[in-house]
Amino acid sequence: MISLLKGPRRPSPTALGTHLISVRDAVVEFGERRVLDGIDLDIRTGEVLAIVGPNGAGKSTLLNVITGDAEVVRGTVAVDGAAWHAWSGRELAMRRAVLLQQVDVSFPFTALEVAEMGRSPWANLPESEHDDRIVAGAMARTETRAFTARRYSSLSGGERARVALSRVLSQTAAAMLLDEPTAALDIRHQETVLRTAREYAKTGCAVVVIIHDLDLAGAYADRVAVLSDGRIVADGPPEDVFTAGLLSHVYDYPVTVVPDPTTGAPVIVPVRSSKKETP
Repeated sequence: MISLLKGPRRPSPTALGTHLISVRDAVVEFGERRVLDGIDLDIRTGEVLAIVGPNGAGKSTLLNVITGDAEVVRGTVAVDGAAWHAWSGRELAMRRAVLLQQVDVSFPFTALEVAEMGRSPWANLPESEHDDRIVAGAMARTETRAFTARRYSSLSGGERARVALSRVLSQTAAAMLLDEPTAALDIRHQETVLRTAREYAKTGCAVVVIIHDLDLAGAYADRVAVLSDGRIVADGPPEDVFTAGLLSHVYDYPVTVVPDPTTGAPVIVPVRSSKKETP
């Protein structure tokens, strides 16, 4: 729903399960190559959606379609009940926050200043009164407050990734779209990022995560969409989607799927030869 307040049209609260972003019959082509072929996908409030698939399946292109940054030769993309082009850039930024695989900052900003950039869509609006509290909370959740004064360029790859996530959290958008947010992180911070995504979704927002780690997807996603050769071949709860047959076929490599001994979430184990058989 659209707020009737003057100025940019702010998003209104929506019920859990609302289709915040919908992709219908989307086709993307690069030259003569069809990268996405007839994609249908709903992104719903209150859940974490993981998009998985092998290299070259079209995952990042699909994220660009969802964000409105990729041109479709056929199909539609709607956000908050209207086509992407119906919104200004600022209004889109209020509705979706995007974390790319690599975030480069050309100027010597501090980590705090980078996190504060997430508040720019709300500048000079009543919501900006809470900027300091929101940014501080985002940096606390990503464990980056210890280096708020450090230059972003001086941080390690993993530290930069967490600061960039702080910026996205600070944006307080209705949808958070993350492209490989755990790629540069150690195990502890991988878990922290996915727990944060779950907590964000529980507030009534939508979270989309492009991720290679199937175990993380199985542990934290409410839904998983499996992409293969530009098509979604499965979409549902991870315990239903992650089967040995499907994953072995999609990834062209044999795997077994076993339940996590503590949570019951699916754990994917590649089939390997024993060390004794290795020449």
